[in-house]
Amino acid sequence: MDRAAKRELVSTLNDVFANTSVVVVAHYAGLTVADMQKLRTQMKQAGATVKVAKNRLAKIALEGTDVASISDLMRGPTLIAYSSDPVAAPKVAVDFAKANEKLVILGGAMGKTSLNVDGVKALATLPSLDELRAKLVGLVQAPATKVAQVVNAPAAKLARVFGAYAKTDEAA
Repeated sequence: MDRAAKRELVSTLNDVFANTSVVVVAHYAGLTVADMQKLRTQMKQAGATVKVAKNRLAKIALEGTDVASISDLMRGPTLIAYSSDPVAAPKVAVDFAKANEKLVILGGAMGKTSLNVDGVKALATLPSLDELRAKLVGLVQAPATKVAQVVNAPAAKLARVFGAYAKTDEAA
C-alpha cells in the first residue's frame, strides 16, 4: 500500500469514526473467508459495516474523534464493525460471536462512552430503532382506536334500540 492509499484509508476511517454512533472492535483470528463473508452479509442486512484495517492506520484515524477510547483495543488481528443505528452492529456481532467462537468481541464505543464486552452485549439486547418506532406507533394508535370504539359504541347501542322498537311496531 503506498502513502496516498494509506492517507485515503485514514481519512475514510476518520470520517467513519466521526459520523457513526457505535463502533465494535473484535478479534477475528481463525475465521475462514466464508465466515467473514457471512459476517459481512449479516452486517450489511442490518445496516452495519465491517472493516479490517491495519491497527496503526486505525489508531491514526481515531485521533481527535469521539471514539478515540477504543485505540487501546487495536492489538492483533482486529476488525471494526460500525453502524449509525446504535444497536445494529453490536447485535449482529454478538449473535455471530455466539455461533463462531473465533470471533472474540473486545469492546467498543458509543459516542464518547467506552464500552467493554459486557457493554456491547447489553447494547445488543436492546431493541433496534425500527422496533422502537413500531412500538411507539402502536402505543399512539392504541388509544385512538379505543377512543373511536367508545365514541361509536353509544351510537351502535342506539341503533340497536331503534331497530328493536321498529321490529316491535311491525309485530303490533
